[in-house]
Amino acid sequence: MIKAELKLPSDEPEQLIIKSQDITDPEYGIIPEKRSINELLQLGIINLDKPSGPTSHEVVSWVRKILNIPIAGHGGTLDPKVTGILPCALGSATRVLSALLSAGKEYIGVLYIHSLENPKKIEKAFKLFTGKIYQTPPLKSSVVRKMRIREIYYNKILEIDKQHVLFRVGCEAGTYIRKLCYDIGETLCTGANMLELRRTRVGNFQEDNTLMTLQNLKDAWDIFQEEGDEYYIRKIILPMEEMVSHVPKIYLRDTAVDAICHGADVAAAGICYIDARIKPSMQVAIMTLKKELIGFGTSIFNAMKIYKAKSGIMVKIDKIFMNRKIYPHWKEKKSN
Repeated sequence: MIKAELKLPSDEPEQLIIKSQDITDPEYGIIPEKRSINELLQLGIINLDKPSGPTSHEVVSWVRKILNIPIAGHGGTLDPKVTGILPCALGSATRVLSALLSAGKEYIGVLYIHSLENPKKIEKAFKLFTGKIYQTPPLKSSVVRKMRIREIYYNKILEIDKQHVLFRVGCEAGTYIRKLCYDIGETLCTGANMLELRRTRVGNFQEDNTLMTLQNLKDAWDIFQEEGDEYYIRKIILPMEEMVSHVPKIYLRDTAVDAICHGADVAAAGICYIDARIKPSMQVAIMTLKKELIGFGTSIFNAMKIYKAKSGIMVKIDKIFMNRKIYPHWKEKKSN
């Protein structure tokens, strides 16, 4: 009902334009979902349900210990008492976590107003905190306390019970919900504070059948280790490409992939598909036709100019995630 009108940036659908068509060779690369478990331990992401009590850092540390891996990282700190979605990237996939900054986040919380207020006045106060807002991080924060602008995509009251307000808020990464609650209380001239909070979305990571607890992870890993059964651990460790599901993409033909892995920028001749949402100076994900993430780049032109271009550089490469020689060099492929 209410949910239908509540949208994050990650809810905008992909709009692919066909620039040229090509067929991917099954000898090179691999469909992300078919990677081995060892590969997923380096190129995977877990949609983890953080419990109340431990810090985000402690939760990630437990993930490392369970899977016996040296590197893991999370996609956005949650306070110890806050529960909910904590995307946990494994191995080299930690370098992709920055993609979640543009995805948007959603929380459900309980606000306590320090004295009884008219419900209509409360609703009016909530509406004031929608769109671009100014926010100074609280005293207990890990960043510099400097005024900054954050966007609130939606801020909806779900229920009011006397001095308690149940609300749902969708916001830009880096928004402090505790501070938002305090500011709403100041607007009401009564004071207010956050009692409870749960993160229910980080982009396309949601409270669905992919959300797993640490116990789920431990059980699935033990079954894999003891019985060799991959079914349950594959349900938990998802391909790192899940982190870029919302990012506008450019798909390259096989013969163009290895050149990008060696540091070349994206040329018009190597492009098969373009997302129509692409604008100049926008971060884009560079993908193979098997939907593997190659890297991130900055678009030079909009989608239609890229579509019409017959030659020239279309995207400047910023980060590369794929190893070299997974796909053949274009000269090698041509000679075959």
